[in-house]
Amino acid sequence: MAVIRKQDLGKGEDAFFQWDAAAKQLVRQGEQPTEVSPALPRSVMAMAVRFSLHVLETKAPGPGVEVRVAPWGAIKILEGPASDPHNLTPPDVIELDPDVWLRVATGITTWHQERDLGRITAVGERDDLTALLPLI
Repeated sequence: MAVIRKQDLGKGEDAFFQWDAAAKQLVRQGEQPTEVSPALPRSVMAMAVRFSLHVLETKAPGPGVEVRVAPWGAIKILEGPASDPHNLTPPDVIELDPDVWLRVATGITTWHQERDLGRITAVGERDDLTALLPLI
């Protein structure tokens, strides 16, 4: 199942760039990048996350790593071993909160900054998406 419907891609892109602009404005106003969390409507956040996950999935297709940004989406990316047929979870799983995901996806913060702060949960050998981020 796709993380975003084809007819919602434009709305998702708009939401993603709206989040990015709001986050950058907060940084310009002095907020620490690792604390940026724009107060946007839930629907905008959901679309921004779904669109950005779609972009990542397009950039690095494959069954090897599951990226989860609850509650709005999960995708599988990168080549490698696929899911165990008994539990359907690939050997590598990464979980992030929506604001953390959007900060690294837009380049507000880096993967290493967020990981060092304990905001990224990653299990498996391929637990670093630095080479794929930021998306813009």
